[in-house]
Amino acid sequence: MPTYTIKKYEEKDHSLWNDFIDNTKNGTFLFYRDFMEYHSDRFHDFSLLIFDKSKLIAVFPANIKDRNIYSHQGLTYGGLILEQSIGGKKVKDILSEIVRFLRAQKFCNLFIKPTPVFYHQKPTNEFTFFLSEYGAKLYGRDLNLAIDYSLPSSIHKSKLKHYEKRKHLGFEIQEVNDFSGFWEKVLIPRLKEKHNVKPVHTLEEIHLLKNRFPEFIHQFVISLNDEILAGITIFKNAGVVKSQYGAVTNSGEQYRALDFLFIFLIDRYRKEGFRFFDMGTVTDDNFGLLKQKEELGCEIYMQDFYELVL
Repeated sequence: MPTYTIKKYEEKDHSLWNDFIDNTKNGTFLFYRDFMEYHSDRFHDFSLLIFDKSKLIAVFPANIKDRNIYSHQGLTYGGLILEQSIGGKKVKDILSEIVRFLRAQKFCNLFIKPTPVFYHQKPTNEFTFFLSEYGAKLYGRDLNLAIDYSLPSSIHKSKLKHYEKRKHLGFEIQEVNDFSGFWEKVLIPRLKEKHNVKPVHTLEEIHLLKNRFPEFIHQFVISLNDEILAGITIFKNAGVVKSQYGAVTNSGEQYRALDFLFIFLIDRYRKEGFRFFDMGTVTDDNFGLLKQKEELGCEIYMQDFYELVL
C-alpha cells in the first residue's frame, strides 16, 4: 500500500521542484519557482510536494490568504501537477491525502483553477473528476479561446482579405528584447483608455521574467514608418503558445495592425509545429472580443474554477 508524505515547499526544494516540472503530464514554465517567485512579496506561498515513499510524484503550487488556500493566485492556472506515469487511483488517493493535510492545518476552503486541457502533455482529467467526486463545486467558468493546429485553419475570409490587402503597406514585424516601446507607447495607455487598468506585469517585471526565461517569453511589434502600431507578448510552452498581451494604438486600428500581426504569428507557429495557440479568456459577456478571436480561428474551451469546503 502506498505511503504518501506531503511537505510544504522550502527554498532548499528549488531544484527538486523545477526538475520535477520538466517531467510532468501537465506542467508549464509558469510552475518553475523562478517564475512563481517574481512576485513573492504579494503572496504567502504554501506550495506542496507529494511523495510516494521517497519519490516525488506530484506538486501543488499554492498560496494562502485568510485561512483559505488557493492554487496559486499569481498564476493563470494551476492545480495538481502530476508525474508522467501516474494512474487514476493514485491521483484519487493523493487528493484525499491533500484534503486530510489541509484540514489538519485548519484551512477553511480550497480554491482551484485547473490547467486548461490543451496544455496537458498527457490528459490529466482524473484530477478534476475526483475533485468533483470529493465534493468540490464549480463556482466560476471563463471562455478560453484557442486555435487547435491539428484542425484546418479557420481564419475568417474577411480577415484574410484585409491581411493580403495590407501586405504591401510596408509593415515591419520585429521580435524585440526591449519591451519598453510596446509597454509605454501601446499597452499601458491602451489598457488605461479602454478599461482603466494596468498590465498584470510591470515593465520591470516583464524584463525580469524575460531575462529569466528568454526561451519562453517573446515580444513582437509591428511598425510602419518607425511608429509602433501594435504588439503581442508571447508565452511559449512545449506545444502551446499564448498571447499574454496584445494591444494596438488608435492609428494601428486604422491599419488593422493587430489582426495582421496575429495572423502572421498564427501562421508562423503553425509552421513551427505547435499544437495550440492560446488567446486567453473572454469574460463579462464581451462578445466583441469573443467574435474577434473566433474570426482569428479560435475554438472555445473552458477555464473552470472549483471550491472545496474543508
